[in-house]
Amino acid sequence: MNAFVKLALDLGPLIVFFVVNSLHGIFPATAAFMAAIGASLAVSWVIFREVAPMPMITAVFVLIFGGLTLYLDNELFIKLKPTIVNLLFAAILFGGLAVRRPLLQPLLNSVIQLEARGWRLLTLRWALFFVFLALVNEIVWRNFSTDFWVSFKLFGIMPMTAIFGMAQVGLLKRYAPVAGDSPQQADIQS
Repeated sequence: MNAFVKLALDLGPLIVFFVVNSLHGIFPATAAFMAAIGASLAVSWVIFREVAPMPMITAVFVLIFGGLTLYLDNELFIKLKPTIVNLLFAAILFGGLAVRRPLLQPLLNSVIQLEARGWRLLTLRWALFFVFLALVNEIVWRNFSTDFWVSFKLFGIMPMTAIFGMAQVGLLKRYAPVAGDSPQQADIQS
């Protein structure tokens, strides 16, 4: 049940953005998106007594770039937000790898157990995927209509992310700690 609630909290603001854009245009959609993402964080806090770092960072950028979009009456800012957020996530993950700290490990360690090499590979793959998402966002908003871009965020980016996540199952199985070993022992052995 928690997974469905979290999915709804993640997708809800994007669905609001899509629906309001299709009915009223990008500027009302941006305002609705900002309100929906704030509501999503509040509901997450009430239900789970925590807000995950990635949704929090995304929300801050939505509020900043959404605010700029509305204040300056220029849709460019809301279109740039996914590029900047994805490049920021990629830079954070690449930075962690550079100092030999796969930063996905502290975020996901309570859910996933992997050997050290598995954490490094998973972190590298997600960092590269975030770069890919930034590039795709740039291509789409620069070459297609605003309505297409909004639709692509929901019907393109979300499925691509889900497919990419599912494609990591092989890595998760391959680098799962050996039965009987603690994750720390498996990390020392690899």
